[in-house]
Amino acid sequence: MHQDTICAVSTAPGTGGVAIIRVSGPDAIQSVHAIYAPMKSGKSLLTQKAYTITFGNIVCGDQLVDEVLVSLFRAPHSFTGEDTVEITCHGSVFIQQQILELLIKQGCRSALPGEFTQRAFLNGKMDLSQAEAVADLIASTSAGTHKLALSQMRGGFSNELYKLRTQLLDFASLIELELDFSEEDVEFADRSNLYNLADTIKKVIGGLADSFRVGNAIKNGIPVAIIGETNAGKSTLLNLLLNEEKAIVSDIHGTTRDVIEDTINLNGITFRFIDTAGIRETSDTIESLGIERTYQKMEQATLVLWVIDLTSPDALIETLAHLIEPKLSGKKVILVFNKADLLTPQEVAAKQNLLDKVQAEKITISAKFKNNTDRLQTKLVEAANLPEVGQNDVIVTNIRHYEALTRALEAIQRVISGMDNGISSDFLAQDIRECMHYLGEITGQISNDEILGNIFAKFCIGK
Repeated sequence: MHQDTICAVSTAPGTGGVAIIRVSGPDAIQSVHAIYAPMKSGKSLLTQKAYTITFGNIVCGDQLVDEVLVSLFRAPHSFTGEDTVEITCHGSVFIQQQILELLIKQGCRSALPGEFTQRAFLNGKMDLSQAEAVADLIASTSAGTHKLALSQMRGGFSNELYKLRTQLLDFASLIELELDFSEEDVEFADRSNLYNLADTIKKVIGGLADSFRVGNAIKNGIPVAIIGETNAGKSTLLNLLLNEEKAIVSDIHGTTRDVIEDTINLNGITFRFIDTAGIRETSDTIESLGIERTYQKMEQATLVLWVIDLTSPDALIETLAHLIEPKLSGKKVILVFNKADLLTPQEVAAKQNLLDKVQAEKITISAKFKNNTDRLQTKLVEAANLPEVGQNDVIVTNIRHYEALTRALEAIQRVISGMDNGISSDFLAQDIRECMHYLGEITGQISNDEILGNIFAKFCIGK
């Protein structure tokens, strides 16, 4: 498979100071040699040692294209496991395209999205979960996502699964052997040891699956819905948290009619804020649809910022509480009492007492004058309650991995249940094989072209 030579720009699209063009495959060195003239005579690319860089020119006949640095990696000691050459040229898009055209004339092919990493996987340089971590590392936007991607790329997750699968394989082999001697009623696999192993694996897989809640929050951000009545200051608060004019702010009720989303990073944690339409009785069809979306976003959110206008009548606050409170079950809620600058401390306390029964953190702010908003950010980080993640921690961040772990957990639970009920060895072997199958799916020990195509199609070209 993949016996041709591929090339692509591996740096971000567009103009920059420099760009890197990667060439990989059996003819990579020969293809670059044909268009490269080293500055020092006798420094032929064909005889150049691996892990060295030379300075020279990319030429088209007698015409100079660019001055470049050429890095050489020989198989199997390269990212892809193949002969690989990286050309560092000036960042002009024109120059990049000129060099790519010259390489294609030499017989190279433009790389498909993720094809360099796919070749690294197919050549055994990394497993499938590590390959996916490459994409996560490239896309990391916070300290948390960077740590998790780096840990997975270094094989922390893979090693954990490899140990589990190897132990299961040993027992599966013994049970399969029992089936060959079924008429003699022999038992090669010690059932008590198998039971203890299955129980241990159940705990490990269960812990990995449970870690997805934390991993997903770190990777994709914690969804925070900002809700409340119209004109309570939700959009002002969103703009303040994002430090930009993201949402329209107006004294007119019902200005926000659709959902507005954006993210910020606080203490290494990504929060995905969702500004929603104000909740009130309305005959406006469009605004009613916006309010319905507010309720939907409340369902999806992990955290809810309920913004209360302290200048609103008591009856209105209590009416909204009857509408909103039933929808907050299972959510972490922060009550944000806004416009505190317009009331006395005694009046503020009286308004807060109206919502004493709501199980939530409470904070009083003035979004207009930015009073107490730093404390609100602190409360958000505390409410997220994410553990400190080290580079050696194994945390699941990928939905594909989570689904495979869930199925593996179901299979190992059937193994335990089967031994409790004394089922025959052939059914026991089937459940063990199924658990091994789903663990192998994560690392790519068991895979199919459809899965591989779906994973690598999401990569950038040149990666």
